[in-house]
Amino acid sequence: MPIPSSDHAPRLVAKRIRQALLLSGAFFAFPAFALSYTEALSLAERQNPALRAQQANVDGAVALQVAAGSLPDPRLSVGIENLPTSGMDRWSPTRDFMTMQRIGLMQEVPNSAKRVAQADVAEARAARERAMLVVQRLQVRQALGLAWVGARSVEQRRALLKDLVAENQRLQQTLPSRIAGGAAGAAELLMARQEALSLADRLDDLQRDADKARSALRRLIGPQADEPLDGDVTLPQMEPDELRAKLHQHAELAPYPAMQAMTRAELREAQAESRGDWAWEVAYSRRGRQWGDMVSFQLSFDLPWQKDRRQQPAIAAKQREAARVESEREEAERRHRQELDEQLAELQSLGNQIARMQSEGLTLGRERLTLAMSSYQSGKSDLGAVLAARGQLLELRLRLIDLQSQQTLLRVRLNSLAEE
Repeated sequence: MPIPSSDHAPRLVAKRIRQALLLSGAFFAFPAFALSYTEALSLAERQNPALRAQQANVDGAVALQVAAGSLPDPRLSVGIENLPTSGMDRWSPTRDFMTMQRIGLMQEVPNSAKRVAQADVAEARAARERAMLVVQRLQVRQALGLAWVGARSVEQRRALLKDLVAENQRLQQTLPSRIAGGAAGAAELLMARQEALSLADRLDDLQRDADKARSALRRLIGPQADEPLDGDVTLPQMEPDELRAKLHQHAELAPYPAMQAMTRAELREAQAESRGDWAWEVAYSRRGRQWGDMVSFQLSFDLPWQKDRRQQPAIAAKQREAARVESEREEAERRHRQELDEQLAELQSLGNQIARMQSEGLTLGRERLTLAMSSYQSGKSDLGAVLAARGQLLELRLRLIDLQSQQTLLRVRLNSLAEE
């Protein structure tokens, strides 16, 4: 390798210093951490307040299962019976043979059918809360997927526009010399500046959309939303027939079996009221020393003799409640089936449009730009034709990003229908 001369050495050293500084600057500018979608999903599920609130509902419903169907607490009674209020023995607790100091224990016993129904209600309520937790988790996943796709789409759009801004800047730098040499008209510089203004406006719009997308992510995962995003949403491929077959597992339909079980158990509990409850009581009574102590035992029974006014209306109300839940489930299933068919049709349409755009649309746009550039360089057309062709190609690229984003958003929604 030849040794540089003395006057070239300082410039070579300076050049190498600048290269080292650029490399070091690029190194330090490189993000130390980029947030992946999987990590963001884990953060969202750990930090989401709605998930924590629903988990508290689940824990509370499970805790209530222990008490459901158990006997009520026994009742302790203490008192004095037959205390005289007149005569020689008035207010004496020991001199009259009928006066007794009494302590008793009573236990109410609801009938077994009612206790079983109460346990079934508690079990169904816990199952419903678990299903609602699944719904909430899927909603968090869907919200994160939508926000992630929105943020990534903005980044892709902004990258395209920045490339075009750089091309516009190079164009504005070369046009003055071309105008001075007579190879271009003065109006062409105005066209380039107008394009630059239009690009600046669109970049401002994208910055607004980027701020909104980051705000949505920040609500879900906190300050980590401001970090660079690494990669796209990872989704399993699901066939339309598979999605239709899993319609009964739809997240919003999942709570209905538990709700139906709960209404059936509540109906059985209302019907059990017609059988009545019973109770037992044992008591120990102490009298004066000259009299003997006594023990009492008794049973008591409910007499539901006004069933048409008390129990039957409650039973009818629970029957109507069960019918309401079933009707709501059927309506929800029909609505979700319609939404699924519409989303699958939309997904098919987007797939066709994306395929045409990638196979023909972009190719035609590039060919038009190439022809416009050739015509402009040969002096057969002005810069306006080139800018128009370049603008159309930009719109095609942005349209492709928009179509792909819509396709991903639909897949996020479809993959959030049921939890595996």
